[in-house]
Amino acid sequence: MKVTTNGINLNVRAAGSGDKVLVFLHFWGASSREWSGVTEGLSGKYRCIAIDARGSGDSDAPSTGYAIKDLADDVQGVIAALKLKSYVLVGHSMGGKTAQALAARRPEGLRGVALVASSLAGPLQIGQEQREQMKRAYSSQDSINFVIDNVLTGSPISKKDRENFVTDALRLSPGMREGWIEVGTRDDFSKEVANINVPVAVIAGEIDKVDPLEVVKSHVLPSFKDPEVHVLKNKGHLLPMEAPIEVAEILGRFAAKLLA
Repeated sequence: MKVTTNGINLNVRAAGSGDKVLVFLHFWGASSREWSGVTEGLSGKYRCIAIDARGSGDSDAPSTGYAIKDLADDVQGVIAALKLKSYVLVGHSMGGKTAQALAARRPEGLRGVALVASSLAGPLQIGQEQREQMKRAYSSQDSINFVIDNVLTGSPISKKDRENFVTDALRLSPGMREGWIEVGTRDDFSKEVANINVPVAVIAGEIDKVDPLEVVKSHVLPSFKDPEVHVLKNKGHLLPMEAPIEVAEILGRFAAKLLA
């Protein structure tokens, strides 16, 4: 379905029903489809709302507005439009940074935040050479498959997930490609996250090359009081696709404590 907010149409995938809601935010280059294996394991008990960020998947691609604040505004707009009264935010990588920015606003109805292989709330330590490599990473099917196998994953993903990711990465809008690399990665919400006043769960891949475990331990965990921590062995950055069953089980237990 499409939800109109902030002057654009955002694509939203929904599964399950009821008042216990999980809102899913995806990785840069992907779409809400990356959560399919996770929501399949949760939709029997929870209403799962997965959003295509602007410039991604089947959402509109405006020429501007790709700062993390803008992405957080979009998510907040979808939540308001769907009249969600009680929910847990789940963010992967870029989606995790967006989730932190939104949670820092203490929006009404937020019950918890789950960060899955999440980007830092502060600026990512990326040099210009690496930024240029990122701009070329999704330029062709071959380059995307190379990045999947050599950078993003620590274990195999399904053929369907790979095909979906290749398709989504190839249709990533120029605005989102440049916006994340040049703006979103530089945005700094490291001070604002101190405002987050709901339980936080952190799920990390043991061999994540994008947001390494040592960075999670030194820069993500210290931002929160008593976060729930899960490290998935022999897994990389694409946890929703590498370990959908494990991620669903962890999210299910976390949400069960927060969504009465």
